[in-house]
Amino acid sequence: MCGVLGMVAYQPVNQSLYDGLQMLQHRGQDAAGIVTVEGSIFHMHKGKGMVRDVFRTRNMRDLTGNAGIAHVRYPTAGNADSTAEAQPFYVSSPFGIVLGHNGNLTNTEELYENVCHKHLRHINTRSDSEVLLNVFAHELRREVTDSGASQLSVDNIFDAVAKLHKRVRGAYGVVAMIAGYGMVAFRDPLGIRPLVLGTQAASDGRTAYAVASESVAFNAIEFDLARDIAPGEAVFISLDGQFFSRQCAENPSLSPCLFEYVYFARPDSVIDNVSVYRARLGMGVTLAEKVKRELPIDDIDVIMPIPDTSRPSAMELAHHLGKLYREGLIKNRYIGRTFIMPGQATRKKSVRQKLSPMESEFKGKSVLLVDDSIVRGTTSREIVEMVRASGARKVYFASAAPEVRYPNVYGIDMPTREELIANGRDKDEIAREIGADGCVFQDLAELEQVVKSLNPAIDSFDTSCFSGRYPTGDIDEAYLQKLSADKSLPAALTGTVHTAIRINNHSEDDE
Repeated sequence: MCGVLGMVAYQPVNQSLYDGLQMLQHRGQDAAGIVTVEGSIFHMHKGKGMVRDVFRTRNMRDLTGNAGIAHVRYPTAGNADSTAEAQPFYVSSPFGIVLGHNGNLTNTEELYENVCHKHLRHINTRSDSEVLLNVFAHELRREVTDSGASQLSVDNIFDAVAKLHKRVRGAYGVVAMIAGYGMVAFRDPLGIRPLVLGTQAASDGRTAYAVASESVAFNAIEFDLARDIAPGEAVFISLDGQFFSRQCAENPSLSPCLFEYVYFARPDSVIDNVSVYRARLGMGVTLAEKVKRELPIDDIDVIMPIPDTSRPSAMELAHHLGKLYREGLIKNRYIGRTFIMPGQATRKKSVRQKLSPMESEFKGKSVLLVDDSIVRGTTSREIVEMVRASGARKVYFASAAPEVRYPNVYGIDMPTREELIANGRDKDEIAREIGADGCVFQDLAELEQVVKSLNPAIDSFDTSCFSGRYPTGDIDEAYLQKLSADKSLPAALTGTVHTAIRINNHSEDDE
C-alpha cells in the first residue's frame, strides 16, 4: 500500500513534495523517492527508509523544477530490501518517463513476458511497478508512431492509457511525469486504489494542480481537494498548467478497497467522497450492537482503543454502550506501523516498543480492547499479554473489521493464508489464540453499509480479504500459491540512489 504524489505548479515544488510525502508516510515506510523536472531534465533522489531519513538538504537543493512526482513504498511484490525497487521508476523512451505506482498488478508475469520478449524492453527489478511503467511507455510510443508525429499529443497520452487498461489487471493508482510535456495520473477501472485531485490558486490567477493517494497530503501543501479521480479516468496537466481529463476505461465501476477505510487511510482523509473519520465512527456504532449480542456487557468495566487507528470506533462504541472510555495503552510515536513492517519477527519485537500499558488503568478491571482489525494476530496476542500482566481481571477483544480470512492481492501485504490468524478458525478459537476471554468481529454487510451510507454512488467494494471474492475475476488457487512461493525469494541491494537524467525531447527508436 504505497503513497503517490504529483504536482505541477509555478514555483519550485521540491519542498512541497517533501511535505506532502511526509503526510503519506503511513502508507509506506520501506523507501521514498522524489523526481522533479526542468524542461526535459529529470532530477531524482530515492532510497530506503523513512522520508526524513532519505532526504538531506543537499539532496533537496538538487531537486529543482516547478513540477515533480514522489512516492513512499510499502513492498507487496518484488524485493523489500532493494533500493533498486524504490520509486519512482525511470525509462528513457519515449520522451523520458518517471512513474510512481500504488497498488499491485495481478497479471505481472504475463505482462513481463510481453514487455521483455515482444517489446524488447529490459526490466531491471522484480517490481510490478517497473513492468507497469514499461507497458505505458510501449503503448505511448506506439500511439506516437502510429500517428506519424514526432511530438506527443494529449490524445496520444489518453489513448495509451486506454490500451494499458485493456492489458493490465489488478489495482493501480499511478502518477507519472513525461519529460518536456507534463504530468499524467490514472486509476484502475475498478477504483480499487484511491487517487485524488487537488488545486491551488496561484497569485497571478493561474491554477496549480496536484494528485495524491489521499487528500491529507494536500493539507500540508495548501492545496484544496477538488475531487476524486474516477475509476478508469486519466488526467494530464501540461508543464504550463493546462488541464485535461478523459475516461479511458470501457466499463468503469467504483469498487474501492474497504480496508482503506478500516485501517490504511488517515482519519483526516476523504476518499471517494467518504470521510474516513466518519466511516470509523459508524463502525463503532454497528460494532457496539454486535458486542451487545455476543459479550457479557455487565462484565465490562472499561473500553480502550489500541491506538491510533481504532480510536474513533472505540470512542463511539463506548458512547453507544454507555461505558467508561479510557486510554490505557500509550503509543511511542517514533515506532512505525507494525502491520506494514517487513517480517514477522520485526513486527513482534516492535509491539512492546510501540505500546506501553498504564497499570493503574487495568488493575482489577474487565477491559474491552478495540482494534481496527486482527490480521496476523501478532500485535493482538502481545497486547493481551501486556494487559493481563498489568493486572486486568478479564480481557475482551473487538475488531472494527470482519475476520481477515483470505489473501489480498491488490496491494496489502497479507498474501498467504498461513499468516492469517482467522484462517480456519472461528471467533472463539481466535480468542484462545490471542489469549482473550472473548472476541467480536464486525459483520461485513454492516461494514459495507456504513461506508456506502456516506457515499451511495459507490457501486461495490473490494472485500477480498474478508470474503474471498476478487473483483478483477482473475485470481485462482494456483495464483495464490505462486504468490506465496514468491515471498521466499532472497533480498538484494541496499543504499540510496541520486541521479540527474538528461532527456532528449524526442522518441528514440530502441524497440
